[in-house]
Amino acid sequence: MGTSVDLPTRHRLVLTAARIALTLRHPLLIARFARRMGYLPNPAAPTRYNELMLWRKIVDRNPLFVTLTDKLAAKAHIRAACPELPIPETLWSGPDPSDIPTELLAGQVVVKVNHGCEMNIFVSDGRPDREQIVRKTKRWLKRRFGRRNGEWAYWPIVPMVLVEERLQLSGGTIATDIKVHVCAGEISHVWAEDKLAKRSHLFDGNGQPLPGRDPDYPREDQSMPVGHALLDLVRQAIALAPRIAGDLDHVRVDFLVTDKGLHAGEICIYSAAGYGTWTNPVIAGSLECLWHLENSAYLRRPHRGLGRVYAEALRARCAGARAKEIRA
Repeated sequence: MGTSVDLPTRHRLVLTAARIALTLRHPLLIARFARRMGYLPNPAAPTRYNELMLWRKIVDRNPLFVTLTDKLAAKAHIRAACPELPIPETLWSGPDPSDIPTELLAGQVVVKVNHGCEMNIFVSDGRPDREQIVRKTKRWLKRRFGRRNGEWAYWPIVPMVLVEERLQLSGGTIATDIKVHVCAGEISHVWAEDKLAKRSHLFDGNGQPLPGRDPDYPREDQSMPVGHALLDLVRQAIALAPRIAGDLDHVRVDFLVTDKGLHAGEICIYSAAGYGTWTNPVIAGSLECLWHLENSAYLRRPHRGLGRVYAEALRARCAGARAKEIRA
């Protein structure tokens, strides 16, 4: 969305008022954004990638976000969209980790909760022991994930524990993860990551390697070698991701990589909690060009009252930005 768009006075006034109102309504989130990103955002009429993420958190309450954020429900969504794509098997799930069958914790599994990120326990041959697993997961179940960063789609999820098969990832040889950013069916870029070797590589929407680094492995000596096997997997992920993403205005679709090929990973609504950066400015530029708010659930549904006035003004701004891009 362009930064300078000619609008009727009434729309400019509405968007200015909406910016003030949203800033006053979410002062901590706005202050945290400014501290992390180094500038004061416009949550009512976003132009930059990180502002678009902030707008999603504050304004766009798409019910589908809850389904895709729930690790259990997301598996069903992926299975329906891509039935041929292998999905790590859920061996057990339930609200009380004390009910996990003892025999499941004797092998190679992952214990996690469905309502948050980075809450995983990798179990191998009975370690860590059952008592530690139960204690930690009970603590996680009490946690309301996403409060600090305003990631509201986590909040309605009914917390559950799940035990999942542990895949043998291809770290050290190809990659462990391939993450595809999709905007209404268009691929912005791809991030291939080897968490074991601590290296990665970026690709454009056609699967061509890009220069620059991602925030996890920013040094150039952490660049992942790009061979035919990796390129083939990246292009497979590019073909599959739009089917999983559907018509969402933006989503990140993750895949796990094993020696047998791609497996379904997670679907990320708030990539990097909305604070993601890259050393290559082309990445953010591509996202900003492809992420059209007109495709958001908020602007596709009817509104009443002040919501209708705001939605009309924002749609007009989006249309003006598109027209400006076409003229350019």
